[in-house]
Amino acid sequence: MRKTSSEPVSPCKRATLHGPTMGTRWSASVDVDNTVEVAALQQDLAAAVAQVDEQMSPWKPASDLMRLNRAPVDDWVDLPAEILQVLDCALDVHRLSAGAFDPCIRALVDAWGFGAVRDAPDAQAIRAVRRSPPPAAHGCLELDRPAGRARKHAPLQLDLCGIAKGYAVDRMAHVLQRHGVRHALAALDGELRALGGQAGGVPWAVALERPEAGRRAVHGVIELADLAVATSGDYRRYLDMGGVRVAHTMDPRRRAPVNNTVASVTVLAPSCMQADAWATALLVTGPDEGLAVAQRMGLDVLFLLHRAEGLVELGRGRFGSAGGAGAERPTAQSDNAVRRH
Repeated sequence: MRKTSSEPVSPCKRATLHGPTMGTRWSASVDVDNTVEVAALQQDLAAAVAQVDEQMSPWKPASDLMRLNRAPVDDWVDLPAEILQVLDCALDVHRLSAGAFDPCIRALVDAWGFGAVRDAPDAQAIRAVRRSPPPAAHGCLELDRPAGRARKHAPLQLDLCGIAKGYAVDRMAHVLQRHGVRHALAALDGELRALGGQAGGVPWAVALERPEAGRRAVHGVIELADLAVATSGDYRRYLDMGGVRVAHTMDPRRRAPVNNTVASVTVLAPSCMQADAWATALLVTGPDEGLAVAQRMGLDVLFLLHRAEGLVELGRGRFGSAGGAGAERPTAQSDNAVRRH
């Protein structure tokens, strides 16, 4: 926490903090002065992401998410405020995206081998899921946030993997603010959130990865200050089935893995939770419906699309081109320069 010493504040120095979580790593680049206790900050950041994992992991039987999954229909389940906040946002994005983002996707994820139940597709499980009509999450899950509880009105199986990491980044930002930090970049996988800019007065530079399987390359750079960014794509987690790449992201409306021309979607938003959920939703919708949704919601979004001639960009808002929203541009002709946001 912040010291109460009356000593003069020294110039900021850069601290890089990190640790394991959720099968990956969290990190924070922090510009701190001598009022910030870095060791305590590291401990509190680790505790914040660990709490999200303990509450929302589909791989931990004792998590609050799994308690809710196991609960009988119509039984109220006491839940922490944090998971209720995430569920509330998930239901909101589900409704606004016409079901493209769906927290009730666990059975489909598990059937295709991307969940905690199996590590390969199961044809019988896939057929069973497809025969079952998809439940309307916003009508089948009731939240009572003032009382700290929720209940299912249908046998839902929830999965928050499309939003929980973004929320974990927001929790990191909250910890940083509580410690008096004003200049930081918090990250977990492809989800990042900037507090202010760097202490020197320039924004944080964030690399936008080129969506190519098997290699790491930078497509461009985004500059962030007081903003979050999340990217979803088909190029990191997938199955190779007879030479056909099967994406890990599920299309809840088709009851199958996403199969469209989108290589990746990047979304800017005030909170990383929102950016994460909308990046997932727009990956599912594809470019045409997705751009219309982005325009309706006022989202800043960049689609990278597979075309016969290679990757092309399709942007809206602060990712838009001189040709306007809806104008595709070949990436070979884009300057890939720093984009100020």
